[in-house]
Amino acid sequence: MNFDFTDDQQAIKSTAHEFLASRFKPEKVRELAESSEYDDSLWKEMADLGWPGIFIAEEHGGQGLGVLELVILTEELGYVCAPSPFLSNAAAGLLIQHAGSDEQKERWLPGIASGDTRGTVGVVTNGSAPLVPDADLASVIVLVDCDTATIVEPAGAQVDRVDTIDDTRPYSRVTASGGDSLPGDVQGAADRMAIALAGELVGIGQRTLDMAVEYAKDRQQFGRPIGAYQAVSHNCAQMLMEVEGARSLTYYAGWAADHEPESLSVASSMAKAYASDAGFRVPARSLQVHGGIGFTWEHDLHFFLKRGKTGAHLWGTPASTASE
Repeated sequence: MNFDFTDDQQAIKSTAHEFLASRFKPEKVRELAESSEYDDSLWKEMADLGWPGIFIAEEHGGQGLGVLELVILTEELGYVCAPSPFLSNAAAGLLIQHAGSDEQKERWLPGIASGDTRGTVGVVTNGSAPLVPDADLASVIVLVDCDTATIVEPAGAQVDRVDTIDDTRPYSRVTASGGDSLPGDVQGAADRMAIALAGELVGIGQRTLDMAVEYAKDRQQFGRPIGAYQAVSHNCAQMLMEVEGARSLTYYAGWAADHEPESLSVASSMAKAYASDAGFRVPARSLQVHGGIGFTWEHDLHFFLKRGKTGAHLWGTPASTASE
C-alpha cells in the first residue's frame, strides 16, 4: 500500500509551500496582525490559483478534488500562520456542499469557490455562536447547532467583534434567528470542517518545531549548541512525536472523508482532538526551547502559539470533540 501523496498532490503541496513562503513572510504576518486586516490582493492571488474551490464540485465552479487536497493547503497555511479568510470560507463551503440543498448549492458555492463570496461557520452554544472567524467580513454565515445548520446573511444576524489572543484572524459573536436550514448530513459536513482545521494546527506545530530545532542548533551555551543537552533535545523529540501523530491522524481522516465515509466520524474526532492539543502544546514547548527570547513580542513565535490556542477552541474544544 502506498501512503505517499500522488503526483498531483505533491504538486499542490510544493506550489502552496513556495507561494505562501514568498507572500507571508514573518514581517508580512506581523504587519497584517498588527493592522487587524487582511490583504485582499493576496486573497485574489489564492483565488486565481483555484484554492477556495479546491474541494467544491466542478459543476459549481470548483476543482472537484477532495478533503485530502484541502488539508494539504490548510497545513501549509498554518505553517506560515497566514492571516487569510481561507479556513472560514472553506468551512462554509464544506457545509453547504455536503449538507445543502440543490438551490443552496447553486446560490452560494460558485461565489465561495471563486473567492468572490466569503463564508464562515459558527457553532451555537446557549443561543449564539461565541467564536466565529471572519464573521464581519462574510457574505454568508452558517450556524451549526448540534446536528442542524442554518444559513443566515449578515443583515439577518447580530455580529459583535470579540477580542481574542489571536491577532492574525478576527473573531465575532453571532446571534441570529430564522434563516435557511440545510437539509442534508450536517454532522458529516462538520466532520470535514474539523479535519480542515486540524490541518492548519498541524502546520502550526510543524513550523514551531522547525523554529525550535533551528534555534537549538544555533544557540550556544558553555561552548556547545543547546540542542546537545537532554533537557532541550527531549523537548524537541516530544514535539516531533506530537506533530507526526497529529499529521497521521489528520491525513487519515482526510482520506476517510474521501474514500471511507463510514470511518469519518471517529477519524475526524481523533484528528481534531489530537491536533488541537498539539497545536498549542508544541508551540508552548518551542517557547521553552527558545527561553527568554521566545517570550518577547518581537519574536514571531507568539503568533503561532496564540493561533494554535485559539484554534484548539474553534468549532469545539479537544475534550468535547473527543467525546463525540
